[in-house]
Amino acid sequence: MVVATYNAAGLRARLPGVLDWLAENEPDVLGIQETKVVDDIFPMAEFEELGYSVVVNGQKSWNGVALLARGPITSLRRGFQDDLFPEDARIITGEVNGVTIINTYVPNGTALGTDKFEYKLRWLERFAKYLGDNFRPDQPLIWMGDINIAPTDNDVFDPKRHWGKVGFHPDEISRLEKIVNWGLVDLFRMHTEGPGNYTYWEFTIPGSVQRNLGWRIDHIYATKPVAEACIRSWIDKDARSAERPSDHTYVLAKIDI
Repeated sequence: MVVATYNAAGLRARLPGVLDWLAENEPDVLGIQETKVVDDIFPMAEFEELGYSVVVNGQKSWNGVALLARGPITSLRRGFQDDLFPEDARIITGEVNGVTIINTYVPNGTALGTDKFEYKLRWLERFAKYLGDNFRPDQPLIWMGDINIAPTDNDVFDPKRHWGKVGFHPDEISRLEKIVNWGLVDLFRMHTEGPGNYTYWEFTIPGSVQRNLGWRIDHIYATKPVAEACIRSWIDKDARSAERPSDHTYVLAKIDI
């Protein structure tokens, strides 16, 4: 099974490229974030024509997540499904071939000292509770998405300059570590060490892709039963240079399960 994650930064603008990528790469599962489209007008038919089941959790102009699979998606959950946290279309959960897939678009945080940064920290804490309350680390489970955090120095260009900024702040990293310590493995880091492997390059930096001035903030994590079956994980950097790209690219993992 090949699973992939992708922040589209507006799916309708990226749709032709996403469809081409799916037709060429044929992953079994794709989690999309930042779809920015309400459920009623999500382009279901285009993905179904390629053989994918589609479930969505969207809202107008902001956020939005979708889960695509070659086969049925069961045990569907949109949001956290309780009153403990507001619903802002950032999480969708389903089961594919016996594996629970959680697709998330973690808040960016925007700027230190703002309500949005505090919201990001609270969201991560709420996600940790969601994970612990509903699942077990001995179950086959994958958590994927735009996590909006670079976990280590190797995950951001010029780490000395960026340390303590949004996306590379100790308060964010500590909350991510708590989630991972529940029982998750970073599948990409299982197979690749060292710096220079990024999933996001800012449009505002001239030549950011060519100069490889990026961040690794899109991740695929898995519980031990899945991680032990993961034979490869990689970043499709070439897709970032395609026509009308997102500022993110695809991250994939191949799992013999």
